[in-house]
Amino acid sequence: MTRLFIALLFIVSGVAFAQEKSLEDESADFSPDRQLLLYYQSFAKEEPLPDFGLFKLAVTGYFNLKDSDRIGQADIVTIIDFRKPSNQKRLWIVDLKARSVLYHTLVAHGRNTGNLYAESFSNVPNSNTSSLGFYTTAQTYIGKHGLSLRLDGQEKGFNDKARERAIVLHGADYVSKDFVKAHGRLGRSFGCPSVPMAVHKEVINTIKDGTALFIFYPDKNYLSKSKLLQPTNLVAQVQKLTSEPAANAAAPLGSSR
Repeated sequence: MTRLFIALLFIVSGVAFAQEKSLEDESADFSPDRQLLLYYQSFAKEEPLPDFGLFKLAVTGYFNLKDSDRIGQADIVTIIDFRKPSNQKRLWIVDLKARSVLYHTLVAHGRNTGNLYAESFSNVPNSNTSSLGFYTTAQTYIGKHGLSLRLDGQEKGFNDKARERAIVLHGADYVSKDFVKAHGRLGRSFGCPSVPMAVHKEVINTIKDGTALFIFYPDKNYLSKSKLLQPTNLVAQVQKLTSEPAANAAAPLGSSR
């Protein structure tokens, strides 16, 4: 009986040691992907994040924009996932410093981009389509949709005609749960990323004046040519993010509209 007990104790101890060793090895993995994943997993859980693959692309572009002094000091990234249908929430505003989702809400695409799903993209004036890639936010103004936010496309050939096309972020009545209930999808814009009127002022005032905005769809041409998706200094940037404690920030706003 004593021998059996000792044998069992030895087996349990061995398993525990193996688990402990595995955890040590895991924490010692300083690869960029692993460190970024740990950082991603440290976010507040009140609102879901975009999937990790999309998050990685957005953070990579954010760092590249920041390194080239094209965005300000605000550690905020707006992420739009056009793989999802328009009747689902597919816009996130992420605070990288506070490690929280500030907003998660609906967003429309252009009328010639698709119906329920976004499928076609263009940078051509008067095409009434959405354009992919990274933008920086600029000034606000009062237009026919009320408070609106100018956007500057940062990717030549994909969205650099945003100003010429008057592509802006604004609120719209056709971006709402009620519209989805009536039509099965959101209404569509002339190419602007339109958000619910109920939150458009808060959203605009949160991201205005030099933050990053990323519109994503797995278009092969875009993914192969975008310079902002190249991880030039991702190792150092990820280590900086993971070494800093989350900032003391207000609770995530997490709009459900």
